[in-house]
Amino acid sequence: MRFYLGTHQPAWLARDLGVPLLVSHRRLAGRRSLPRASGPWACDSGGYSELSLYGRWRTDERAYVAALRRYDSEIGHLAWAAPMDHMTEAHVLARTGGTVRTHQQRTVANYLRLRDLAPELPIIPVLQGQSIADYHRCADLYERHDVDLAALPLVGVGSVCRRQHTAEVEQIVRSLAARGYRLHAFGAKVLGLGRYADAISSSDSASWSFRGRYVPGCTPSHRSESNCLRFALAWHTRLLTSLRAGELGHQPGCGPVSPRSQGSRARGQKNGRTRPGSPRPRQARGRMAARAQNSPAA
Repeated sequence: MRFYLGTHQPAWLARDLGVPLLVSHRRLAGRRSLPRASGPWACDSGGYSELSLYGRWRTDERAYVAALRRYDSEIGHLAWAAPMDHMTEAHVLARTGGTVRTHQQRTVANYLRLRDLAPELPIIPVLQGQSIADYHRCADLYERHDVDLAALPLVGVGSVCRRQHTAEVEQIVRSLAARGYRLHAFGAKVLGLGRYADAISSSDSASWSFRGRYVPGCTPSHRSESNCLRFALAWHTRLLTSLRAGELGHQPGCGPVSPRSQGSRARGQKNGRTRPGSPRPRQARGRMAARAQNSPAA
């Protein structure tokens, strides 16, 4: 699985980080000069912010396509770009006055329009909904418009970020993967990936920056770590290490459990040991008492 490090710092694209980045169109639009990417990156449309703040898209498809063409040419290495989709969270619906169905219809219509305007650009379709039935209805809507989602390199799953750790989202993701889709889960964090990382092709998160707001800066020039490249890369490395080990864990406010502590926990469980200070199972205590009674020293 490829994990994109979300960042609001476009200049990082030019750094040879060895990490794929996700940068929002909102951070790139209107810039006079653009960095030249050193590796693959993806462009988020910034739809959540647009709809949450303004209740509508303030740009049209032609302007968005023109921006993506510029990014593809000047920045380079564009792996894919999100469409101008419509999220379905309750507060977004309240802001736009729409329904889940209307937002699905607008999302599909926008993808079709963008594809017609720029078939050469790697714009991916995104599935929107709330329930499992919603997401499959959205997928069926694409199929009815002759979009073979299973034949595409990537299909986005939206509106899961704030509930990505739940069993419902796991069921949604796995049911869509069962249709043969190669999925990108937008905003899936540690707890979500612990449930369904094996069912998706890629994901992204910028939660390191939110967490970094509450961490003192590593240098005198950093008030916090919310903009720190070193902090972001360390967070990304810990996450990937946990994914590769298949031992995702969570510490409140600290993200993935370190591989060392995960490994120690796994070895202790394998050898039948319990953590220091934890009560021994009743069956184990019974066996120890029996051995004491039967020992020569008893």
